Amino acid sequence: MSAIDFFAVTPGGGEAHQKILRAPMQFDLLHIAPLVALAHLLGVIAACHAILNTRTSQGAVAWAVSLVAMPYLTLVPYLFLGRSKFQGYADARRLENESLRTQAHPHAWDEHDSSAGYPTDALGHQLVRSLTHLGGMPFLPGNSVRTLVNGEATFAAILEAIDQARSYIIVQFFIVRDDALGEMLKDALLAKAAQGVRIYFLYDSIGSFDLPHRYVTTLRAAGVEVHPFATHRRFVNRFQLNFRNHRKIVSVDGERAFVGGHNVGVEYLGAKPPLSPWRDTHIEVRGPVIASIQFVFTEDWYWATQTLPSFEMPAYEPNGEGMHCIVMPTGPADKQETCSLFFVEAINAARERIWITTPYLVPDEAVFAALRLAVLRGVDVRILIPSRRDHYVVFEASKLYAYDSVRAGIRIFRYRPGFLHQKVVLIDNVAAAVGSANLDNRSFRLNFEIMVLTVDRGFAAEVEAMLLSDFAQAYEIDRSEYRQAPAFRRVTMHVARLFAPIL
Repeated sequence: MSAIDFFAVTPGGGEAHQKILRAPMQFDLLHIAPLVALAHLLGVIAACHAILNTRTSQGAVAWAVSLVAMPYLTLVPYLFLGRSKFQGYADARRLENESLRTQAHPHAWDEHDSSAGYPTDALGHQLVRSLTHLGGMPFLPGNSVRTLVNGEATFAAILEAIDQARSYIIVQFFIVRDDALGEMLKDALLAKAAQGVRIYFLYDSIGSFDLPHRYVTTLRAAGVEVHPFATHRRFVNRFQLNFRNHRKIVSVDGERAFVGGHNVGVEYLGAKPPLSPWRDTHIEVRGPVIASIQFVFTEDWYWATQTLPSFEMPAYEPNGEGMHCIVMPTGPADKQETCSLFFVEAINAARERIWITTPYLVPDEAVFAALRLAVLRGVDVRILIPSRRDHYVVFEASKLYAYDSVRAGIRIFRYRPGFLHQKVVLIDNVAAAVGSANLDNRSFRLNFEIMVLTVDRGFAAEVEAMLLSDFAQAYEIDRSEYRQAPAFRRVTMHVARLFAPIL
């Protein structure tokens, strides 16, 4: 007799069949219910952690609500991206930096400090005081700085300097790719290593996640000291992706240093068609301020390796006609939110104009308030941003911030030819800063950045000419960019802005 015949002829067979069919469903519910309860319990625990460890109240509220309401969707992202206040790491990093400053003071800074000289006359005593205390670095005189516009000029100068190296080379980038440009850099370093030049190479483990192991092993086999920068020494931090070293530093023999927005990849030479031509800026620095730049690298190297690199600091050569520069290193281990405060002070210092170029416009409230107040003072406030996107969520959030900026009287321009990646600040006609920091929360609070502020009318004029050329290739936006956008696009902008604390 078949099962069907059995249920057909057995009294109550239909009811028994229904019980058998319900059994798997009940079995599944018995197993799913505890998993759901566990997910919500973990969500509540993670929400408490977010409240205690997220820097901003907006970010804490956003994470807490989403973790309690939708733990199945948000627990894993929180594991990787949740914390923006890395207290244990920050304390360890800060203690190591303070110890390092006492062990390996890079320069007789106090003897050559120019903070009471020309920078004070040009920017004011209060601004100079706040910047030197904020970054822990002094203004140093006797430097020369020149702009390197776009990738070809930047890497031509870097590779030329490497080719002329006699003693040591420092290389640090956020992104290093194993492409044509990466091969050029590797070959140049291998050639100098064969000549006995000491080489220290630091790359970010997240930014360079796809760098092949063979690239690193080839350099190490030749005697190059290569290490990734990571913030997960302890297992509890193993999955953290938020805290990245976004600095780009090259220094050769303490004589020439390079800082700016370029990474190592062919896209930075304009070889990535959707975004090309790539617009970026680096600077070449000569003079005693290289000691400050190299010390920033030393702090990062010491954190990554627990060893001090062996290289000489540049000798100080007094030159009253040189440029006055200060290095501003910023990062999540700082006692203050150094990067955000640096932008606030730079904006507050402006009396005639403040021009900023940035690929990402996601300012915090302090920076946005400073920009609006500058407009009220009658300052010419301009921000140049891309017209093409490389990160969808950031680009959509930037549109809403651009709309709010225009409503406040801030002039927003979009660069037409290709993707704009440069990070430049021009203050009146006396000072300009170039480096790696963007106008977004990630640079303000999550990334390690470096900016070099130069107080010199000649250099400011050089930067002004460069930016005027950029503005000539841009168009100014108005409120219609937001108002005429389709309804679904406006909703997308508002949703994207919810992620501002981690953008």
